[in-house]
Amino acid sequence: MKAVERVDQFYLLKQLPKATALLCKKGIVQDASCSWLEIFGQSLQDKDHQTKIFSLYPEILDLEKKLKEYAPFSLKHKIKSSKGTRHLKSYFAPWFDEKENVIGTIVQTDDITSEVEKEQQIDWLNNVLETKVEVSKTGWWEYEVDKEKLTWCKETKRIHQVPECFEPTVIEALNFYKPGYSRNKASMLFHKVAVDHQPYDAKLMIVTFHDEERWVHITGKPIIENGKAVKVFGTIKDIHDEVMAETKVKENQQLLSTLVDSLPLNVYVKDLESRKILVNKGECNFLNKKAEQLIGKTDFDLYNEETAKIFREEDLQVMKHLTPIIGKETASTVRGKTVYFLTSKIPYFDLDGKVCGLIGMSLDITNIKKKEEQLRNLINITSMQNQKLISFAHIVSHNLRSHSANFSMLLGFLNSEKDPEERKRILKMLSQASDNLLETLENLNQVVDINIKTSETKTPLNLKNNVLKVLENLSDLLEENKSQVINNISENIEVNCVPAYLDSIILNLVSNAIKYKSPNREPLITINAVKSNEGIMLSISDNGLGINLDKYGDKIFGMYKTFHNRKDAKGFGLYLVRNQIEAMGGSITVQSEVDKGTTFNVYFNEES
Repeated sequence: MKAVERVDQFYLLKQLPKATALLCKKGIVQDASCSWLEIFGQSLQDKDHQTKIFSLYPEILDLEKKLKEYAPFSLKHKIKSSKGTRHLKSYFAPWFDEKENVIGTIVQTDDITSEVEKEQQIDWLNNVLETKVEVSKTGWWEYEVDKEKLTWCKETKRIHQVPECFEPTVIEALNFYKPGYSRNKASMLFHKVAVDHQPYDAKLMIVTFHDEERWVHITGKPIIENGKAVKVFGTIKDIHDEVMAETKVKENQQLLSTLVDSLPLNVYVKDLESRKILVNKGECNFLNKKAEQLIGKTDFDLYNEETAKIFREEDLQVMKHLTPIIGKETASTVRGKTVYFLTSKIPYFDLDGKVCGLIGMSLDITNIKKKEEQLRNLINITSMQNQKLISFAHIVSHNLRSHSANFSMLLGFLNSEKDPEERKRILKMLSQASDNLLETLENLNQVVDINIKTSETKTPLNLKNNVLKVLENLSDLLEENKSQVINNISENIEVNCVPAYLDSIILNLVSNAIKYKSPNREPLITINAVKSNEGIMLSISDNGLGINLDKYGDKIFGMYKTFHNRKDAKGFGLYLVRNQIEAMGGSITVQSEVDKGTTFNVYFNEES
């Protein structure tokens, strides 16, 4: 018998906008709309491929059993893909033929991702709101005018110390206020907000369910529709501890102010939260603020965050461990000026003997610190000069001893030599030794001059012009060695220097960059200058032989120290440069890598 070719009888089904599929009794997809196939990532079926619905709902374990019941039902499920998670809701209903016999199941699926996300967002917002209420200890309440229904949140009930199941009326809520002023005021405010639509904000006292008197901060605001208040929304916050603290402060503030205002110290009192509750005139003058501008402020309101954190940690140590801080040296920076203090902090106790804050006292020792710094600098300079003197004495002793030994040896050879030609050669060597001695003495004299001429005057010099002058003097040497110089110094940078020293420093560093060039590449010398709050840094970099700093790092600026086997290397230039820059109060550092180059950084002291 000839097979009948299958004709698509569900063309209309495929075009349905609602995702729909037809299942046989075995749960096999017979046909489906394009939207349903798209949701489940399926393609049009053929006779060789059958899709069972159960594989598309792996999380529904009893789906096969439900389908066999031939009763309508629905379920929520989700599909994960590279595009994210889609939340779905599928509806299952029996599929009947024209004789009302069940021949399968009709499935319709809706994408409810947006609804689920909205529900999740609402849940998240509710959690955030509850968290904020708990953290701020502020409750809310709502009154529906037409229904005369009053609703309290959990925090509001906690403040009133009532059970969570408690559902108050307006009369009961007003009766929680302390009889007299507080109850009358609360009644009047509630009437005005409901009838006259006037919002309110007040501090009153309530008597809780457990007969405890507590100060609260209350607010109320009407919600108006068509000129009528349909709801009243309000908040309540327990401020009892704050009010009590304020009362105690007022009781003692006058006495304390009288006692401490005349002290030659910065005196302040802080509460447990490190808020200032009392300051004397010395503290006001230091912070350049009035007392009312400082009361209630913490150190985070007055100092930078780092300093405030240090002060807060000290406060906590004093109040938690009741351990006073006596005479601790501290620094405070206000309006860009740093002031040094000897600070003491002691615990502050209330009438019940409980710690309620601390008392702080600070003595300004800025002038003493400056004198100490000057003395320390003088000691450092003296120590450095003594060290340099000892080092210089060793150098002089060693060099002169070497020359003296050389002369003695040559003179001995000359006295014992009879051959005229040999005597002539020895005399030539004596002459050369004499020249070397004179050169050594000249070098040593230069160093002595630098260290004893303390009266050399530093003058403002344009750094770029001085560099250009030195480069011009070295132009023949630069051209001969095919050297490229990149001068990045700005036109407006000036340094306070001894002119001769600045020229010598630049000359030595640039000539060294040429002298110790790499045989594999043409010399490239880069000159930069950076101006900052600390001063001016001159940087001279090259791409030459480099220096092994691990091996020679501590000898770079030593006299007659050389690091490359060059006959013309004398090891005096860098020693001279360091002495010149240190004589002007500056310093020099070096970074270098073998066969990659060297960078010298010269830091100028801009003080006159």
